[in-house]
Amino acid sequence: MTITQLETFRKIAETRNFTSAANSLGYAQSTVTMQIKQLEDELDCLLFERLGKTIVVTPAGERLLLYADKMLQLEREVFMIVPGTGELSGVLKLGVSESLCYNRLPALLMQYKNKYPKVDIRIQFVMHDTIPDQLKKGELDFAYTLNPLIEDENLSLLYRNQETLGFYVSPDHPLAKKKSIREEDLKDTDLLLTGHNCSFRHMLLKDFEQKKILTPKIAMETSSKEILKQFASNGLGAAFMPDMVAEEEVKNGSLVRLKWEGADFPIYSQILVHKDKKVSAAIRGFMELLQS
Repeated sequence: MTITQLETFRKIAETRNFTSAANSLGYAQSTVTMQIKQLEDELDCLLFERLGKTIVVTPAGERLLLYADKMLQLEREVFMIVPGTGELSGVLKLGVSESLCYNRLPALLMQYKNKYPKVDIRIQFVMHDTIPDQLKKGELDFAYTLNPLIEDENLSLLYRNQETLGFYVSPDHPLAKKKSIREEDLKDTDLLLTGHNCSFRHMLLKDFEQKKILTPKIAMETSSKEILKQFASNGLGAAFMPDMVAEEEVKNGSLVRLKWEGADFPIYSQILVHKDKKVSAAIRGFMELLQS
């Protein structure tokens, strides 16, 4: 059993397709098939069932998947920690909230790559409800997320910084002329909200429910903050989103932030790891740049 075989096995389990896995890993399909055959022969069990064009992970494959995730994560940690050259290297798998990618993360990654050029950071977007499981499985080394404070007994919080949410409209929107707004000012306003599984949306609708606003006018829901900004700047409603997302639009005058005097919506940028995860120098380096 080799790390290469486990990496191939993990990719097939993820894509449910031998051809897609081969293309992703840069192998010929025959190589991928041979690696899985060798792994199945060594373990004396079937890892995948081929049902026509559908690939299904067997119960034995599901059990192996748990160990494969751990072993691949340990391999990354070995390359991060063991070499004594003094220069960090290896692969970091980072899960990040989309909102942090508008202005904060790109600049941070540029600084990081300049300081640690041999560390390869691989990024994927995450939702708050999937973070604990992804960290537990080793799919992520750490998560940099924007959410209400995430408290989970299986996670360690390494960093947090309070952030803010706001309501944004075009300069010509009727609400833009008001000195301040509260919940009742929004009950007849078209609202542009984040998607169903987004914590920002849940916080706002819970607040409306507490204020007896039971049928708010939700004109659109989308996971894309870019779409929210476009609709708001064209006068199609009030967008509720993190302030960091709309900084450029406020500067150029295409959006106005309403002065909100309603309930508080506490959110934080946070760095999370699994409680059993060894915090490598590469992760600490990311945190130090963020704090500076």
